[in-house]
Amino acid sequence: MAFDLALWLNQIVFFVGLAAIVIISGLLLSAFLLVSLSLYSIRKGKPVVPGFLTAGLVALEGLSKALFRLFGLEDREVLTFFIQIHNIMNTKAFEAVPVSDRAIFLPQCLRSAKCPAFLTPEGLKCRSCGNCEIGRIREVFESLGYRWFIVPGSSFIKRMVKQYRPKAIIGVGCLTEVKEGLEMADKLGLVAMGVVNLKEGCVETIVDWDEVFSVALLGLDRSSVPVSLITKDREKERSVSGE
Repeated sequence: MAFDLALWLNQIVFFVGLAAIVIISGLLLSAFLLVSLSLYSIRKGKPVVPGFLTAGLVALEGLSKALFRLFGLEDREVLTFFIQIHNIMNTKAFEAVPVSDRAIFLPQCLRSAKCPAFLTPEGLKCRSCGNCEIGRIREVFESLGYRWFIVPGSSFIKRMVKQYRPKAIIGVGCLTEVKEGLEMADKLGLVAMGVVNLKEGCVETIVDWDEVFSVALLGLDRSSVPVSLITKDREKERSVSGE
């Protein structure tokens, strides 16, 4: 029987097209399921199957964002949700890391416009001038045993991670910076927790320091923590639980 090249090519095109339809349909179905679970989680205030949501939001980010917009959800809400489930997924692993193997990175925008800090190879060095909260906060972090940095730029974090090799980090910053930092930490094999600024901008931004401390205290022996900080943390826990 003669070999029919045209028929053979038509069959290949048919199967390739069929496979493409199946893959696209699978991606759309997965994205729709991902968005549905995310919307349900946002309404409930608690992520459902966070492992699936985290992996899905990373793998199908573009398609998911389009569907989120279709359902009336803004990018900011999506990024906030991504950071929330990322923190939940990393909490136990973060608690298991000794504080000596942790580092915290603060954005330079938290400092005062009158800040006299000078730039060094290890970031901005706080001079405890009293113009902002960082000087007081620095003392608390140091008493806990944290290595801490005021970040002058995104490439700085990679350099400090390479130099000091922490196993877990806390990143503070604006929404997009925290999201990108968490993704970078995942690629570097670090356990990372993110805290988003309450007020964003280029200078004199604001962060909820109680939230930063709540993350920093995870897994630590409370007997080693300053009493004032424990009190502040307990008061926050009571307010959240409604006691």
